[in-house]
Amino acid sequence: WVAMRLQLFSRVLPYGRFRFLCQSRPLQVNALVVGEVDRGQLQPVTLSAVSAACEVTRPSGGSVAMMLTGNKGDLGDAVEMARCISGVGKVYYQSVAWSHPPSPEFLAPMLTSLVRRDHITHLIAGASSFGKDVIPRVAAMLDVSQVSDIIRILDTDTFARPTYAGNAIATVKSLDAIKVLTVRGTAFPKAQVESSMTADLEEVAILPDDDSDSQTAAKVTWLGEERQESVRPQLTSASVVVAGGRGLKSADHFELLEKLADKLGGAVGATRAAVDAGMCSNDMQVGQTGKIVAPQLYIAVGLSGAIQHLAGMKDSKVIVAINKDPQAPIFQVADYGLVADLFEAIPELTDKLPTRE
Repeated sequence: WVAMRLQLFSRVLPYGRFRFLCQSRPLQVNALVVGEVDRGQLQPVTLSAVSAACEVTRPSGGSVAMMLTGNKGDLGDAVEMARCISGVGKVYYQSVAWSHPPSPEFLAPMLTSLVRRDHITHLIAGASSFGKDVIPRVAAMLDVSQVSDIIRILDTDTFARPTYAGNAIATVKSLDAIKVLTVRGTAFPKAQVESSMTADLEEVAILPDDDSDSQTAAKVTWLGEERQESVRPQLTSASVVVAGGRGLKSADHFELLEKLADKLGGAVGATRAAVDAGMCSNDMQVGQTGKIVAPQLYIAVGLSGAIQHLAGMKDSKVIVAINKDPQAPIFQVADYGLVADLFEAIPELTDKLPTRE
């Protein structure tokens, strides 16, 4: 039947015109970015997700929207910022009565309903702890395969993502009608935030498609949240990161890195070996099983450069390594290397740096 219709259609229209109609009108792509809000502030990884959404929708002239959920008192600033982001045409928001962040069990059914209602073709979030918690649930509810941690968009269906701790890049083509993606924040530029609000605004109150989804969310109780308060910038968004490894030997010696980081206005990171040894908290871990960073300057102190750690920092613009072992693998990826005892080099370097005002 299809062949007969195409044959008839080709007789009516000239071949060139028929080929133009078939090839030059791609299906419109509509992307929905899941915004990450923390204490009323839109997180930087969301801006990278918007850039990815704009890239995937641009060929078809599709639209980019953003969904924000949170407490009404904390959501206002994030909504205003989202409406100013270049490329975002519409901002959905949903206010909740409770003060704590909405649980993934609550968000996933709501996002699933919104995707189906508005015929979204690409659901995108940052590959952060938030995105890794929410997006797989949505993919399961939509019965599609998720493509995680993408670093490049080849077309609307095909994406590149790292594998084997970043030593290989896999090209993945999704055949699902709805693409569910998480993007690596360091792989995409942050979308520009303009001075004026141009995006449309819509408050949504979407109920889950299935009563079982509501029952699942009702079984979850918020117990609390523990935070490591710091005056330093966040590890994933800092322009300077000073990271230490097992060579520091004890938690007390991490104060050397903290003083250096304060002089540079940066954040402090660590290897998994240092975290496992109890030298620092696990929220400081950089690597394959930790946080992915790409600062302007990464100073690696007393760490060997294991492949799992390199997976989390090798995209840094400038890498400086300080290690007393000249054969340490970290020197193979470092732009500048200093073979020296860190307990002598770091205090000297800190003293010679000017104090930030």
